Amino acid sequence: MCVFHGCLFPTIYSIPNPPPSSGHQCNSLPLAGRAGQLASFKANTLAAAWTGVQRQEVVCKRLDDNSIVQNNYCDPDSKPPENQRACNTEPCPPEWFIGDWLECSKTCDGGMRTRAVLCIRKIGPSEEETLDYSGCLTHRPVEKESCNNQSCPPQWVALDWSECTPKCGPGFKHRIVLCKSSDLSKTFSAAQCPEEGKPPVRIRCSLGRCPPPRWVTGDWGQCSAQCGLGQQMRTVQCLTYTGQASSDCPETVRPPSMQQCESKCDSNPISNTEECKDVNKVAYCPLVLKFKFCSRAYFRQMCCKTCQGH
Repeated sequence: MCVFHGCLFPTIYSIPNPPPSSGHQCNSLPLAGRAGQLASFKANTLAAAWTGVQRQEVVCKRLDDNSIVQNNYCDPDSKPPENQRACNTEPCPPEWFIGDWLECSKTCDGGMRTRAVLCIRKIGPSEEETLDYSGCLTHRPVEKESCNNQSCPPQWVALDWSECTPKCGPGFKHRIVLCKSSDLSKTFSAAQCPEEGKPPVRIRCSLGRCPPPRWVTGDWGQCSAQCGLGQQMRTVQCLTYTGQASSDCPETVRPPSMQQCESKCDSNPISNTEECKDVNKVAYCPLVLKFKFCSRAYFRQMCCKTCQGH
């Protein structure tokens, strides 16, 4: 009996044994003997998660033992077409898409890593749509977790640089470098940290060119004369900006280290026993008075009479 598309063929044909390999061909058999064929559905689902297609395969079978033989034993004109029908037409259920974990935010002392988690539904062989998280009925996978929770080894911690010393010209900056725990709560000996990774503790620096040496003067000393004209001295030194002695100051602008001075004489009145007179009646006494030299002890003594009262 032959079944095709659910229909029954009442005629049963007997097919002789296959011809020997003497070269007998299919078309040498009676036509009725080649009409026996059975068409059956063979599921061939293209996709299990979206609408697929089942194809019907048509084969040539013997009527006596239902074994499959070559197609040339059957009448080609009676071969039914290979049909197909849709299958798995129901919508695909949403499912979670889980991406790969990204790199951990820290290499030690506990970091975080994340991954993409989406609720998607396939709507075609190469097409899908993204749904809200509520669209997926199963438990939502985690998107974030801790990682690299092991403690970090001790590390070098450098404090701030000092000011450049000296204030001008080439100099150095200094700073303190400590071996600390990763959370900076503990200080270890320098041997606990790798020596090759230790930051420098001193660097060269410069705040610009230093000012040139200059002449520096001291205060004037006491006048050498207790009365009248004399001299007074002071120190004059060539010093750098740091106060060091130098020989680079120009002599053309060197301040004087000595100057003339005058001390006031006591103007006690001449005693009555001593006569006030101009000595030898010098001719320049009028000039002493004219040029106001009477305040000087020498001229006052030599021109006592002329300077009296002045």
